[in-house]
Amino acid sequence: MAFSSSLAFPLPSPPSGTFRSRPARRIRTGTAGRFLACFSPPPPPDVVVTRERGKNAKLIAALEKHNIQSLELPLIEHVDGPDTDRLPDVLLNDKFDWIIITSPEAATVFLKGWKTAGSPKVRVAVVGAGTARVFDEVSQLDHQSLEVAFSPSKAMGKVLASELPRGSESTRKVLYPASAKASREIQEGLSDRGFYVTRLNTYTTVPVEDVEPLTLKIAISAPVVAVASPSALKAWLKLIPKVNNWDNSIACIGETTGSAAKKLGLKSVYYPTTPGLEGWVESILEALRVHRQLKEAPKC
Repeated sequence: MAFSSSLAFPLPSPPSGTFRSRPARRIRTGTAGRFLACFSPPPPPDVVVTRERGKNAKLIAALEKHNIQSLELPLIEHVDGPDTDRLPDVLLNDKFDWIIITSPEAATVFLKGWKTAGSPKVRVAVVGAGTARVFDEVSQLDHQSLEVAFSPSKAMGKVLASELPRGSESTRKVLYPASAKASREIQEGLSDRGFYVTRLNTYTTVPVEDVEPLTLKIAISAPVVAVASPSALKAWLKLIPKVNNWDNSIACIGETTGSAAKKLGLKSVYYPTTPGLEGWVESILEALRVHRQLKEAPKC
């Protein structure tokens, strides 16, 4: 593991983020024995989960097993990149020895373009188990056309660039469909090893604009904010009115995002040595343990 107050809110209109509440209880009023429903507000969240809407369920479920209360606050959303429409034509008109896919979103966008191109035969290298799972159903149904043939020893782009199998001079063409915001680390690492890399920026991320002030206020009070990308991290910091006054913890999905958090000046940063859901959950739990220890420590 690497790592360098409750708020009350009005009952009539709870915040828009996903937030589990306590069940209603009944209280007796007056001598006539009438009952009124009394709804208790949900407890403040332990952690804010920030992936795009619809992609936080697995993390929330994993945290619930540890009785961790989550608030879902999507900070980014994916949109088409400048090369989205080019992808099918490139797949139709050229042959590649490897397709490099580094995230579940990159996999989803690639599969859409691959099907538009008529599902040509491709060999794929992936980063991370989550990315590989996106291909599971397709590779089982059409294993002769799409083969997931390689993943690096550590789920990091720079490791893939150093470990991707290299054949003869005639078998070094690589297609790299990526986020427009991804660094050049992979393509430069592969080029240094003699691969010929075609990069297509097939999608990008933009910050979510419509965050309700009440939801944000509750999120800022949470001890831990969980982020899965540098883009989400930057979106969170833009939402905080005064970042110097916010000293709670950031729990990152992996080293890349963790390093970005430190470079942005955050002090309480947690991330697993191996990216993935299990390690991410452990990082969140560790951040919460430290938070509770500090809260319970006697004040001088």
